[in-house]
This record gives sequence, structure tokens and C-alpha cells, in this order.
Amino acid sequence: MALIKSVESTNLTEVIDRILDKGIVIDAFVRISLVGIELITIEARIVIASVDTYLKYASAIGLTLADSSIMKY
Repeated sequence: MALIKSVESTNLTEVIDRILDKGIVIDAFVRISLVGIELITIEARIVIASVDTYLKYASAIGLTLADSSIMKY
């Protein structure tokens, strides 16, 4: 009985297409304090998606273009 190996490779364009189709969100919160004194607080939300995916997401959570800083086109 022969063993058949299957190697599926993904190229960069497929990865980018999938990210733009589905979108990706990176949400980070960092707080640095010393002896109870807060020195630095960093909050970041990075959203990578196509415009169509973002607009679907924005309408789903109730964010409208009038509420955001996105220019109307």
C-alpha cells in the first residue's frame, strides 16, 4: 500500500484575497504602570478588510458613515 503525500500550498494572493474578503481585526490594550502610577496606556484596533466588507460590518453594528470620519464618496 503506497502512502500519498499531499502538500497544499497557499500563495500570497490567496491569503490577501481571503483577508480582504473576510476581514481581520487586531484589538490590543496595553497598560504600563509602576508602583500604582499609570505611565503609558495604549489602545489600538486595527481593521483590515475590503471597503465592502467594512461597510457590511459597520451596518451590522450600527455604525453609519455620518458617525465616522470616513469621507463620503
